[in-house]
Formats: sequence, C-alpha cells, structure tokens
Amino acid sequence: MPVRTVMAVDEPATAGSQEDQNMRAGSVVAIYLAEAEGAATFAVDEIKAVAGAGIEGDRTFRPAGGQPPQDQITLIEQEAIEALTRETGIELAPGEHRRNVVTVGVPLNDLVGQEFQVGPVRLLGIELREPCKYLENLTGRPGLIRGLIHRGGLGAQILTGGTVRVGDPVTR
Repeated sequence: MPVRTVMAVDEPATAGSQEDQNMRAGSVVAIYLAEAEGAATFAVDEIKAVAGAGIEGDRTFRPAGGQPPQDQITLIEQEAIEALTRETGIELAPGEHRRNVVTVGVPLNDLVGQEFQVGPVRLLGIELREPCKYLENLTGRPGLIRGLIHRGGLGAQILTGGTVRVGDPVTR
C-alpha cells in the first residue's frame, strides 16, 4: 500500500530509533580533573584518555596500566545535576560531583555493558557510579546520596585512547 511505503521512508533507518536519536544528540558540555584524592576539581577544555591507564593529569591515572576499568573515566549527565537541584534544592558547584566528563542528551545508565564513543575515544560502560558517603562528606551536603541515587554517573573503560574535548559528540 502506498501509505506504508511513505511511512517507511519517513522512519529512521535504524532499529531502536529513540535510543539512537538520544545518542546522536549527546555531547560533552564540561570536563573536570582533580590532581589528588580529595583535591578540588578544576575545569579543562580537553583531556588525553589513555587506554588501560585513565586520564593524564587526573588523580586516578596509572601510567603503567593496571587501572580498574570502571575508574579509567567517569561521566555524569547534566540533566541529573539539574534534577538534583530541582528535586532537593542541593546545588553543586561546577565539578563538585567529581566526575570527569559531563554530558547532555545521553542516557548514561543505558550504556552499562555497551561500547560508545566520546569524540575519537572508544569507551565501554562498566558500572553505574552510585553516590557515596565520601562524596556527601566532602561536599558537606547532606541528602546528596539520596538525590543522586541511580543517576550518579557511569564508570567506563577506555578501549582506544585519544583527546576528548568540550563539545565532542557522544555516539554509539
């Protein structure tokens, strides 16, 4: 029937179109590092991700390798940070969440067990990064754990290294 043909032409060519569209719309909006455990984070425009070692200049970087996969790079959704403020009144200063990469338009929870790309860097989502008492104590914000539960970010393994920049796309 002609109607079906027209509808098929208008539909996206890939299966799982809503998830794929979300990934195409995703991008990096901020990047943070901390030089030591517990040290303040600072914003940078780009980072060098090294497979098996982490991010150069970050507190968890292990140049000889041996970095646990879930600790090589961490990501958090800007939408989760905004929801935290909207729902609890807790406002985090930029980088206070202690994740390396802030994304927008990317459902990070869906990436556990999935390979994806941030700019030229290939990652594997390893585990959700649930908020912890350490973060709540460090920030001095009671209720932070409850406010970020199941949306505290994603720990990922760096499969292929490269430079990630603010503005880079996040894709599958």
